[in-house]
Amino acid sequence: MPGFHAKRVYIICEDITFYLGHIPLGFRLKVSDRTHGVEYAIRDIISYARKYQASGKEIIYLNIGDPVRFDFKTPDHIKRALVDAVMRDENYYTDSEGLPELRQAIMEKESEKGFDVTVEDIIVTNGVSEGLDMTMASIVDPRTEVLMPGPYYPPYASYTKFYGGKPIEFKLHEDGRPNLEDLRSKITSRSRALCIISPNNPTGEVFDQKSLQQLIDIATEYDLYVICDEIYDKIVFDSHFTGIGKVAKDAPVILLNGFSKAYLMTGWRCGYICLNSSSKKLEGLREDIPKLARVRIAANLPVQIAAVQALRGTQAHISKMVDKLRTRRDYVVKRLNAMGIQCKVPRGAFYIFPKINTDSRWKDDQHFVIDLLNSTGVLTVHGSGFGSTYGSGHFRIVYLPPEEVLEKAMDKLERFLNTKL
Repeated sequence: MPGFHAKRVYIICEDITFYLGHIPLGFRLKVSDRTHGVEYAIRDIISYARKYQASGKEIIYLNIGDPVRFDFKTPDHIKRALVDAVMRDENYYTDSEGLPELRQAIMEKESEKGFDVTVEDIIVTNGVSEGLDMTMASIVDPRTEVLMPGPYYPPYASYTKFYGGKPIEFKLHEDGRPNLEDLRSKITSRSRALCIISPNNPTGEVFDQKSLQQLIDIATEYDLYVICDEIYDKIVFDSHFTGIGKVAKDAPVILLNGFSKAYLMTGWRCGYICLNSSSKKLEGLREDIPKLARVRIAANLPVQIAAVQALRGTQAHISKMVDKLRTRRDYVVKRLNAMGIQCKVPRGAFYIFPKINTDSRWKDDQHFVIDLLNSTGVLTVHGSGFGSTYGSGHFRIVYLPPEEVLEKAMDKLERFLNTKL
């Protein structure tokens, strides 16, 4: 073959040599095209932090939403349940769909929120991320489109692209309500699903019942799956949280939730999928998602046993956590406003998504975040990592650290802005 050199290739196996002929040296092993679209800005930005940290300088991490990294600790009764399960040698594979007792407890929790679900329509997963992966794998085909609110949590776009689909951002109004006109204008014959993330990561917006109803109505009109992420359902500050179940009726709703945030079990990786039991349109998923659960064997059994206690044990830590977060949210918002940074007050979760003017000094929001890190050691996440259409020109701050850490970070940010603008 012109342009290639070749050499003889042999395989030696137990004293027997096989001659495979001449293999062109110009050929190389190929990486799947599917991985090219996978991005996760929240952790991708850490590569820059490692370079900074190599110089021995301190970093203030405001990039990852992991409360257990700070002064929010897993409740003792949940930790004891995990340890006791391990010591009782409950370390084997359980049902692929999940521990029956946990599925029952999940059904009770989601039913209280208004979602129609039976135990048979619940799959326990290794975190919400695995649940999202299974869902996207089951509904996305090449060239199909998945609608998601802009800005959005990055894995929604990455999993869509991984399975050959295309993420489509729809606009929100300034007050956080979905822009229904914009959403309708982006629905095509290729649209397959509508995503709802409430409370939202990265903005902290919380959809009210009217907005949820409008989204369900549109999804029903255009025959779309609804993927609803409620992982922050317990972390809401100034308004009442309404679950998708209150308005779902017989719509094909796939609910995702888990234990990482409210129950402070981030590193334990336990989540779940709930299929709306009132929807006949989910029959295909009732057949296919359990197949994916069986292929990966099962979720972690000791963690599932602990998750039962998380749901059925005392919930006292949640209100204390929310009170602490509200105080920290209010402090950071006040400081940002004093700096002249446009910032909406988040109503849930533990993120703030300020707008920054990058025209005067920085090429884009990612360059701003990297410059902030290299100049101050404060690590945030660039807004374009949450969607280029509506995330650009912003950056995300996690306000989980204690007040003294947040004060130090805000002081550094203020000095940085004063020298740059």
